[in-house]
Amino acid sequence: MAFYSYQAPYLSPIVPFSGVIQGGLKEGLQITVQGTLLNSSENRFVVNLQTGISENDIPFHFNPRFENGGYVVCNTKQKGCWGPEERKMQMPFQKGMPFEICFLVQRSDFKVTVNKSLFVQYSHRVPYHLVDTISVTGPLYLSYINFQNPGILPMMYLNPVYPVPFFTTIPGGLYPSKSITVSGTVLPSAKSFHINLRSGSDIAFHLNPRFDENTVVRNTQIGSSWGLEERSLPCKMPFNKGQSFLVWITCEGSCLKVLVNGEHLCEYAHRLRNLQDINGLEVAGDIQLSHVQT
Repeated sequence: MAFYSYQAPYLSPIVPFSGVIQGGLKEGLQITVQGTLLNSSENRFVVNLQTGISENDIPFHFNPRFENGGYVVCNTKQKGCWGPEERKMQMPFQKGMPFEICFLVQRSDFKVTVNKSLFVQYSHRVPYHLVDTISVTGPLYLSYINFQNPGILPMMYLNPVYPVPFFTTIPGGLYPSKSITVSGTVLPSAKSFHINLRSGSDIAFHLNPRFDENTVVRNTQIGSSWGLEERSLPCKMPFNKGQSFLVWITCEGSCLKVLVNGEHLCEYAHRLRNLQDINGLEVAGDIQLSHVQT
């Protein structure tokens, strides 16, 4: 049953990074690495799917190199010895720009998608179940590393890890530097969902993606009365039907900062000033909820 368990994402891990893949690799598991490349004189970065924290055995080595026009090296290391390189003579990454890499474990190969486009498929040279660790090195900032299994989403809808609507407490309430994370998957037929930070019967912060309006509404409700809506977005709608998401809410002295999938969404000035009284979290709507951290 470990195949159906949920592994919480690694949020803003420090690079170089090495982290355990709980239960190892299984067919259908997808690992998403999102971050931003730094403007640096260094010309390479690496994502390794490896065995343990040593680098003696690396079933899949993914190594973009910004040299000779740019290319990506894929390889396997066994007992400290590299095999023959496979080079993809394209460079889908740009320095100073954000990126997303998805590694999908398939029966015969790793399917690698970069920025939503298929980039390469790398045939397994050793059994993929030997992989239990992911490591990332190089001149980059990591937003998160996420784990999901698209093949079991229908089952997850019927038997979610968290019931929806979901309610929990925020121990100690809000305070500057306090962070809350909510991750899940938007249902394919979704109309809307919401994340509420509550203070008793009041809603201090209402985050409400609406797919029919293609926007994210933010508001506060005090004494059953809603305030003025905030709707502006820095870019396109960050939530998509049928796709996973990670919302990260950080409390600061004057406002809440909201990131979605590692990208800045908004700042929301506090309308309820007694932050410690904001001690309840509510999540409801057309989603399958995978992980909550308060």
